[in-house]
Order: sequence, then C-alpha cells, then structure tokens
Amino acid sequence: MRKIIYYLKKPKLLLCAILKTRIFNFIPDKLFLEVYYKLITGKKLDLENPVSYNEKLQWLKIYDRKNIYTIMVDKYEAKQYVANIIGKEYIIPTIGVYNKFEEIDFNKLPNRFVIKCTHDSGGLVIVKDKKTIDINLIRRKINKCLRKNYYNSSKEWPYKNVKPRIIIEKYMEDNNNISMRDYKFFCFNGVPKLMYLSEGLEDHSTARMSFYDMNFDISDCKRADYKQLEYVPKKPKTFEKMKEFASLLSHNIPHLRVDFYEINGKLYFGELTFFTCSGFIPFEKEKWNKKLGEWIKIPLNK
Repeated sequence: MRKIIYYLKKPKLLLCAILKTRIFNFIPDKLFLEVYYKLITGKKLDLENPVSYNEKLQWLKIYDRKNIYTIMVDKYEAKQYVANIIGKEYIIPTIGVYNKFEEIDFNKLPNRFVIKCTHDSGGLVIVKDKKTIDINLIRRKINKCLRKNYYNSSKEWPYKNVKPRIIIEKYMEDNNNISMRDYKFFCFNGVPKLMYLSEGLEDHSTARMSFYDMNFDISDCKRADYKQLEYVPKKPKTFEKMKEFASLLSHNIPHLRVDFYEINGKLYFGELTFFTCSGFIPFEKEKWNKKLGEWIKIPLNK
C-alpha cells in the first residue's frame, strides 16, 4: 500500500515504473530511451547531437554494442577477463557459482561471505555471521533478482545476454576501516580523469561519496543524491596502480567506470560499469554533466 501511495504522489515515477514492465518490451530501444529520458529529466533526448554526459550514455546504449561487453559486466566472467589483463592476484576469491539458490550448501560455506547475482545491480547480501542469517529471507531476495533482466528496465545492452547466476565470494574486510571503501574511476578511451570514493553504499541513507581528480585532490563535482564524506581521507597507497589498471581495462572504450578496493594496503578489482546510474546521474552542478560529456568522444554519423 505504501508503494502505491508513493507512486500516486509522483505520477512521473509511476509512468517510469509502468514503462519498465514486460508489457512494453516490444518498444524499440531508441523510442524507449527517448520517452524514459523525458520522464526522468523533463528534457528531450538529443541523439543526433548529444552533449551532456547523461545524454551520451543513452547514445552509447544504442550504438556502442560489442559482444565482449557482456563478459565484462558478468560478475563471474569478468573476473577471468580482468585477471588476464592485470593478474589474478588482484581478484577477490570466488567460493562458488550456482545456477539456482537450491544448489547452495550453506553447511559448506565459511562463516562470512558475500552473495550476489552475476547479471544485475543490487542483488547483494553481505553475511558477517552465518549463524544469524535467515536463509528464507536471502532466498527470496536472490530469487527475485534472478528473475530480473537488467536490460529490460534501462536498455543497458551489455546486460541483455548475461546468464542469471549466483556467485558467492570471500568476505573481505579492511582492518583499518569500519566500512569498505570503493574507488570508482571514470575512464575515457583508456584515460582515467575523475573518480569518487564511496562508503556504505549498501544503505543509501547513510552512504557517503566524494569526487577527486587524478592527483587525489577534492573535486567540486557532486551528486545531489549523496552526501559527501565527512572526513578527509588519505590517498590510498595503491592509487597510482589503480590509475594504471583503470587505463588498461578501459583501453579503446569510449567510456567505462572501473572500480577497485584497497584492503589492508592491497589492491583488488571491484567491477566494470558502462552506464553509471544508467545515465541519469543527478549532478549538483550542471557544468559537470557537460564536462564529462565533453570527455566522451563518439562518432555522430549513426
């Protein structure tokens, strides 16, 4: 009932939710994005001459489609892909990969681990003490995620053919920090130009995020939907290695976000993302939407 009331108060979001249902899967991607973009931003999507970052990400959804992208966004397959480029010592160990929840033998799992789906964003469960978990609750969440096709809701083509599976990883903990720190690099044809450090993204209400340049100096780029970090973090020991690896992994790709962790002073790969916030980042200052848009070089002859 609360969800219904919420949507009734915000008719545009209700229309967006309806548009993303299966009954509208027949709509061509271009038309879908034009309508969806208008509903979300209130602006017309200009695919003939895109200028802003968010506009150009919609263009890339339609016109930049390579089979390797499917492997790159698959949370299981991406590990081997990335290991082949930067080395397997930078990959968080995998405990198991499963086609369905019933295949998981919790008795054989360690006390702490992370469960997520290979094909979506948000299907994540962090288990810090196996003895206290509600397996039925986890089953419902994971099975709900397995039924989703992330492509249908946002037209992010790389996810269209990712096989829905479950992956369980080793639980990683940084002894120097209470919350795991994420370092996310915005790369443009192999050149990292901006990054943000985030903490606590598993809970949006308490999550924090701050942007930095490639010298790890604070940037005035901000997202309107996140508060900034409330302290001044130290530059990570592996920052230069992060930049090097981000460059390698984003080579010859118009735009790619490359994520890393630094855990107990060691660098680990996180994930690869083509469309941050699905191309609807609510920049606090419009100049950053335009600036990042300038950094994406695309051929306008489609």
